[in-house]
Amino acid sequence: MAGDPLSRVFSALADPTRRDIVARLAAGDATVNELAEPYDVSVQAVSKHIKVLEDAGLVSRGRDAQRRPCRLEAEVFDLMTKWIERYRREAEDRFRRLDAVLEQMEEEPAAGTEAREKAT
Repeated sequence: MAGDPLSRVFSALADPTRRDIVARLAAGDATVNELAEPYDVSVQAVSKHIKVLEDAGLVSRGRDAQRRPCRLEAEVFDLMTKWIERYRREAEDRFRRLDAVLEQMEEEPAAGTEAREKAT
């Protein structure tokens, strides 16, 4: 997996099971056993998914007496949001410029038609 944090986050979220785990943790903390319940895989397999999410900084594990709840680390989503927002703004700027060019192209033929009509 790539070394930069953003690549680790997107790589971790590339798997649908991990995305589902993140969605479930968004509703509240849960243990590995609780997270493993709906899946037709072993607790160890879910634990490996959680480890990938932990390595990406998306999830942390705490300790509450005998319970070790997993919790979502929302700050990592700020990193993703900033990256996505940057490219969203750039795309919007390109579309605005394209709209301006298309609008200008629509106006130019009308001006050319008026000039031809006056000449005849």
